Amino acid sequence: METVQSIIKYDERHSTAVTIGTFDGVHIGHRKILERLIQDAKKLGIKSTVLTFFPHPRMVLQKDSNIKLLNTIEEKIGILERLGLDYLVIHPFTMEFSRLSATEFVRDNLVNLLKTKKIIIGYDHRFGRNRNANIVDLKAFGAALDFEVEEIPAQEIDAVSVSSTKIRRALEAGDIKTANKFLGYRYMLTGNVQKGRGLGRTIGFPTANLHIEATYKLIPKKGVYVVSSSIDGNTVYGMMNIGYNPTVSSSDVPNQKERIEVHFFDFKKDLYDAEIQVDIIERIRDEHKFDSVDALRTQLENDQKTAWQLIEK
Repeated sequence: METVQSIIKYDERHSTAVTIGTFDGVHIGHRKILERLIQDAKKLGIKSTVLTFFPHPRMVLQKDSNIKLLNTIEEKIGILERLGLDYLVIHPFTMEFSRLSATEFVRDNLVNLLKTKKIIIGYDHRFGRNRNANIVDLKAFGAALDFEVEEIPAQEIDAVSVSSTKIRRALEAGDIKTANKFLGYRYMLTGNVQKGRGLGRTIGFPTANLHIEATYKLIPKKGVYVVSSSIDGNTVYGMMNIGYNPTVSSSDVPNQKERIEVHFFDFKKDLYDAEIQVDIIERIRDEHKFDSVDALRTQLENDQKTAWQLIEK
């Protein structure tokens, strides 16, 4: 898959079959559309292309700095690449771009720049300034500008019964099983390992402190989770705590930041400054404040036993 930053940088020698959307999570519902796109593009001898936007339109139009997304843009690229697409076009979403009329968007961008011969899109897709154009308008453009429009009907989309919103709600509730089922893969957190306070090491549970730069990335509910990572080509299992470490943190320190700390089992390598992806397998429990560090250590030992039981399943 070739990733292109902006429609204007697309290689105009290739005609395309296109689908358009934010595809947050690239969940199993999205994949039905993407699989059809890839199949049809191969039949027509053209390039399967996803047109997506970054920043998310809500970040620009509503100045919604609190929006939380299932994927960072880098994670989304990785997921889409594994599906076998030819092109991913990530167009910068700006106020100026949002003001394009439906005609300008279709004629100037989809037809003239992306050389679109077929568009596969959901029945409820809207586009153009103020999102005032719909699937009927798109089919009219197709007839006039010589491209085919394939509509994914409501019955087919609703049959999957999956949405990015449902997945976000599951993660916020700590329901990893449901989130992973709807995603079709394990929910991931990707970040840089930074130096922490070293408290875990003193009780026999050293942790990698994960810093996620993308502030828009959705972090699941606080608690303890079973996780895995691929490090140097090997799968390493562990458990992760999301929260404030109330047993060893002072409650009178203002504005404490939520931490993401991963303890990998039987792993000794120094990961400081490494970029790692942590895949979440299951949630074990809520975060608790224990009466002593010894009580915390005992609980972590029990958590590790529980984690291995879940991993062996």
